[in-house]
Amino acid sequence: MNHSKRSQLVGRLIAITLLSIAVLLAGILWLPMSSASTWDQTSRNWAWLIVGLNLFLGFFFAQSSWRDERSAALIRLDWFLPAIRRLPAGANPSKSLVGRLLRKTTPGFQSDWHTKKRGRLRRFLRWIGVSWSASPVRRLSQALCLVLFCWLFFYVCWPYHARPTQPQVIGKLSFLGFDQETGIGSFQIRTPGFEIEPEQKVFLHPSVDSSRPELEEPLLGEFTMIETGEQTVRLKPVGEISPMLFNVITGVTIADEFMATNEHPFAWPSHYAETLEVKEFIPAEMFLMIDPLVSLSTAIASRSWVWSLGSAAAILLICLTVPRGFCGYICPLGTTIDLFDWAIAGRIKRFRVPDNGWWVHIKYYLLLTILLASAGGVLISGFFAAIPVVTRGYLFLFDPLQIGLARGWHLVPSVNAGHFLSIAMFFAVLGLGFFRPRFWCKYVCPSGAVFSIGNLFRLTERKVESSCIHCNKCVEICPFDAIKADFTTRTTDCTLCQSCAGVCPTHAIKFVERTNLVELKILDDPPTGETALGRRGFLSLAGGTAAGLAGAAGVTVLGKTYGAKLDSGNTFLPVRPPGSVPEQAFLEMCIRCGECFKACPNNVLQPEGFQQGFEGLWTPVVEANWAGCESSCNACGQVCPTGAIRALPLEEKRYARMGLAIVNETTCLPFAGKEACDLCVQECNAAGYDAIEYTQVGVQIDEMGHPVEGSGYAAPVVLADKCVGCGLCQTRCYAINVKQRHVLHESAIIIEAGEGKEDRQLHGSYQPLQSINANTANDRPAQESKSLNDAKMQTPSENEATFDPFGIAPNDPDDSSPF
Repeated sequence: MNHSKRSQLVGRLIAITLLSIAVLLAGILWLPMSSASTWDQTSRNWAWLIVGLNLFLGFFFAQSSWRDERSAALIRLDWFLPAIRRLPAGANPSKSLVGRLLRKTTPGFQSDWHTKKRGRLRRFLRWIGVSWSASPVRRLSQALCLVLFCWLFFYVCWPYHARPTQPQVIGKLSFLGFDQETGIGSFQIRTPGFEIEPEQKVFLHPSVDSSRPELEEPLLGEFTMIETGEQTVRLKPVGEISPMLFNVITGVTIADEFMATNEHPFAWPSHYAETLEVKEFIPAEMFLMIDPLVSLSTAIASRSWVWSLGSAAAILLICLTVPRGFCGYICPLGTTIDLFDWAIAGRIKRFRVPDNGWWVHIKYYLLLTILLASAGGVLISGFFAAIPVVTRGYLFLFDPLQIGLARGWHLVPSVNAGHFLSIAMFFAVLGLGFFRPRFWCKYVCPSGAVFSIGNLFRLTERKVESSCIHCNKCVEICPFDAIKADFTTRTTDCTLCQSCAGVCPTHAIKFVERTNLVELKILDDPPTGETALGRRGFLSLAGGTAAGLAGAAGVTVLGKTYGAKLDSGNTFLPVRPPGSVPEQAFLEMCIRCGECFKACPNNVLQPEGFQQGFEGLWTPVVEANWAGCESSCNACGQVCPTGAIRALPLEEKRYARMGLAIVNETTCLPFAGKEACDLCVQECNAAGYDAIEYTQVGVQIDEMGHPVEGSGYAAPVVLADKCVGCGLCQTRCYAINVKQRHVLHESAIIIEAGEGKEDRQLHGSYQPLQSINANTANDRPAQESKSLNDAKMQTPSENEATFDPFGIAPNDPDDSSPF
């Protein structure tokens, strides 16, 4: 059996095996009665990924093994559009099975190879660009991935599609009786048109006088409809009988009417979380998940398992078949650079540099620096990794435009020095195209360096057959300088984009298994002058390695010396998003991608500046003066690619303390005796936390020692065991008292982080911590634990303090009191 037949037979067996596995596994996942019905969603997702991978590989083994008239190959990945060359009459230009099928199904779009006349499709692709006509699959993949990236970033992460759902009122009922044997209650219909389906769930709560003392619980309960008549309806409680229903049955509580709704009327709001879940059928952070440098560097820096390592490993495995395919087909930064080169940089030639300078291996030395710095606990991959660079660039450039156009320019947050630095770095990445097209991707990108190293284990590669005529067209069109002077391949740089094959006039280029040696051209013809290492290469390697080591040492020392300095007593302690891991681990895990900023409603999260040096640059902080954390949102954890912000369900987020609200008694209007104000209390109660109560201050007493009626104010007191540090109270105080009324210079209630004020943990539930915080709250200072029953009596002092925190002198003759 010759080599050609043996390759075809092996390829067919592999294709049949892979496709059979894919069909069998897909059937197991589809059948409702199979064992896969008990798998969790993560297992099912991985199973579908295996199905897709098997279909992908099986297809390419099949198309290169059946009715293929090209040179023998076990794997053939030729999806380029071959250059037209004149054929004799009767010859079929399509050598592959797929090509023949396309020629038969789309005859009007095909080219005439006998007259060398381009068809409609080829003319259209040629009009777009040469690279489109050479490798349309690659260009189409780039375009679709860029569109997908923008869709995930600007649509899925855009939180303002969410709308709170209001329970639909079904009608009013009054209680008639309860059958203890059947556990069914009878209710009289009090409103006409009351309609309810059998087995439908309804919620009942008092419709009037809900503030009466005897109504201890606001909800009568959840019920299932059993039977309905003309004037009555029979309902069965779901689960245990509520205390209020028990009191109604026993006559302890008397309520005339109950309102029936289709949803829980007092449920914790969840519209932001639910809207993101509906839109996110593809993870919003998908591109960050598959950038291997993101998860690899984070895992090294934090000395922990990062969940996105699995996704990075999957894309690396795929790239064994399509070497460095991420760079050539997927990366949105590379596509953005291509667009910039086409529109601007490619039109200016004066700054061009050769392709053999000292800079050609920068990406490897930069990768070495990043990984060694990560080993030292300083995470800098977010500054240079491909996807964080493009994500942050798009965020700082285009998110203000989206907010301004869609919501109003007054809602665009302010910028700091970090914004300008990030934008400058993004334009620097694009501007490297003035030196050579796609300079960043070829020579600098450390994410590309990871894939280049992965190319050492490739299964397929570009091969050149002996029909090569040395026309140099492949060298001219190659976007990655991956073709040597003898027209063979620099395998660590090749992305299998196949643009070279699309312009080859003799069809001498193929993309086959690595071990394929069929009809190959002679190596080093013409001579390349390249050696495995050589003196110059050794010096370059030694210098680059030394620079990488020195850079890593310098970054580590500078990061620790001028970084967050968490051990210092007066260090800056930012308020982090809910579910953030402990601060040191957070700085080692946050990739500074900006995904959480985009997904956060009202821009509560904003990028940190240089308060913690470069170590904290671009990390998310809660800017409570701008907005407070919505109780119905958990988006930041859902889109975080590294786990620096844990993905918390809403019921868990309710207990995760971001910080603690601290009332400044010197400036708070009631405490200062200026005027009554309870903005923070109203906002906290509206959010459902009920973490701020009242205490009476400034009460005057008469000569008999009795309180003077109408004197004093109700002042806010924060309950430390209930406050989660959402910042809504600070937002309200700042917006009204500072920005609108100008009676304060800063908010009188501030969210602070630090030990005892926040809950930061890598694993586990936050709910058990609530009981610990409740016990700790018993040791709060006296003022913080006061309630209405502990009213503080104050007698006016004859000598008032000369210091006025409001900036208004009390003896000012023009305006002795701003109130």
